[in-house]
Amino acid sequence: MEFDVIVVGGGHAGVEAAHAAASMGCKTLLCTLNFKTVSRMSCNPSIGGSAKGIVVREIDALGGIMGVAADYQYLQMKMLNTGKGPGVQCLRTQSDRNIYPGRVQEILLNTSNLEIKEAMVTSLLHDNEKVFGVVMSDGAEIRAKAVVITTGTYMEAQILRGLEKTASGPDGEKASVGLSKNLTEMGIEIYRLKTGTPPRIRKSSIDFSKASVQYGTNAKLAFSYTTKEFVAFENQAVCHLIYTSPKTHEIIRNNLERSAQFNGQIKGVGPRYCPSIEGKITTFYDKPRHQLFLEPETKDGDSIYIQGFATSMPRDVQEQMVRSLPGFENAEILKYGYAIEYDAIVPTQFDATLRVKKYRGLYGAGQICGTSGYEEAAGLGIMAGINAVLAIRGQAPLILKRNEAYIAVMIDDLVTKGAIEPYRLLSSRAEYRLLLRHDNADLRLTEYGYQLGLIPEARYQSFLQKNESLNRVLSILRKTYLGANKKVNEYLLKIGCTPLKGGTLAYDLLKRPDVAYSTMIELIPELIFHPLDETGIMQLEIMVKYEGYIAKQEKEAKSFAKFESLLLPEDLDYLHIDGLALESRQKLQKIRPRTIGQASRVGGVNPSDISVLVLTLKRRGLL
Repeated sequence: MEFDVIVVGGGHAGVEAAHAAASMGCKTLLCTLNFKTVSRMSCNPSIGGSAKGIVVREIDALGGIMGVAADYQYLQMKMLNTGKGPGVQCLRTQSDRNIYPGRVQEILLNTSNLEIKEAMVTSLLHDNEKVFGVVMSDGAEIRAKAVVITTGTYMEAQILRGLEKTASGPDGEKASVGLSKNLTEMGIEIYRLKTGTPPRIRKSSIDFSKASVQYGTNAKLAFSYTTKEFVAFENQAVCHLIYTSPKTHEIIRNNLERSAQFNGQIKGVGPRYCPSIEGKITTFYDKPRHQLFLEPETKDGDSIYIQGFATSMPRDVQEQMVRSLPGFENAEILKYGYAIEYDAIVPTQFDATLRVKKYRGLYGAGQICGTSGYEEAAGLGIMAGINAVLAIRGQAPLILKRNEAYIAVMIDDLVTKGAIEPYRLLSSRAEYRLLLRHDNADLRLTEYGYQLGLIPEARYQSFLQKNESLNRVLSILRKTYLGANKKVNEYLLKIGCTPLKGGTLAYDLLKRPDVAYSTMIELIPELIFHPLDETGIMQLEIMVKYEGYIAKQEKEAKSFAKFESLLLPEDLDYLHIDGLALESRQKLQKIRPRTIGQASRVGGVNPSDISVLVLTLKRRGLL
């Protein structure tokens, strides 16, 4: 039995890698321990969030499936950071942890060229240069032209609560055993990481009168550009907000030595930006309280997830902690929180295509690459699947630029700087975040998806038509002159805007922060013939109102682009380049950056070292 691509692991990274490879026409095998757990939300039952929501839009623009599944029968949809600029606004949906994976599984079962097998991969078929298949726990061998490892938090996983330690994957599922040892024998460096999850509480045992209600956003919002059906606002679930109490902090401080995080049980490094509650209380000892969000896990179920309350305390301490929270005096725990440790591959061993540098045909994606979060995993998954197929075909890889996608920022950060703790995407990591907005992911990436065969013709034509309407509207606004006449000023006063003292272009009037595009439609009837949907209107207003800021970032990106286009030879021996600092030689030899731009982001490399590299290229006649 032989395949083009084998994907090992059915989490959020694995499904995107498998779907992308199969949709691009490759015979693909997805190996998972249990098909029922494919795309399971083992932690937070939500998709999106700060920066992450933009990644989901990017995945959709490339032709991935996370956005489509997230838009299907969600519990609540919310636009975050609406009080801030468009560079940080993003979507977050409260998902049904039963419906979401079910929708993903349905998509996979209806994907051509994709076969799914329930089995544990324990080792890889390989020689000194390439990987060409996998070996199952029963000894069966399956060959392939490329293998993508997406084992998530399952590889040699252990669940920890207090002194209790169990060899197990998330939610008590079977751990992946054997593959980690095989990777180490292949000379691939493995390290230990940790994450955690909070207890789940019976909804009927909580007094919600002591919590504040958190609603979604009353608008037609979606992750996927193909979504046409929305859950009515009045039918959406509500979340709630509470805070820890002084008693909660006292209980935790009095039992720190019983936490697996503090008693020496945990060896792996946890995520800095998603710490356990005991970690927060010890790190931020001066904070009198911490916010916790109460989120329903399913539409009709009785389980509430306490976001921000992850813990590795023993069960009896968790009961005390939970019942110290306001409204939880009589709370019933359905599932206790836990920490989980697992093996991952040191990410600097991957190149920008997510291929392990030591072996042709071996790729990684998701938490095995040192990330945390469903969205980060899915973003890496689709890119690994795409690049595995392109390598098989002998075609140039898809390597996105940092000014093109948050996915590119993440990959570049991982393979260039590494991650000593589970990497989480933040808007602050992107230097061009006004270019990487929620609204314009389709403008940035749909063309790539179409050229790869991941975006169908009908969707692409719809995309082109929307762009044509957008450009036509911009043209009308730029050429239409509005005089300071009675009609215009009366309308501006009606909507609470300052009237005109002199004539102006409609384009310039729309730059006013208090003028919406709906105003333009009222004043310029011609615009009715070029309709825009809500996403198109959002794109238009941002493009006009933030024109100067966007142009500045585009100029900065363009000025740095020359460094990103200067390719470094693959055979360059950094250890023997005169003029490089010793630390830079060692770092560059390990990372082996693809371009001068990437080399400049390697930790410990100074501007003087970059000058030496540029001189080296000139001496070789490459400049």
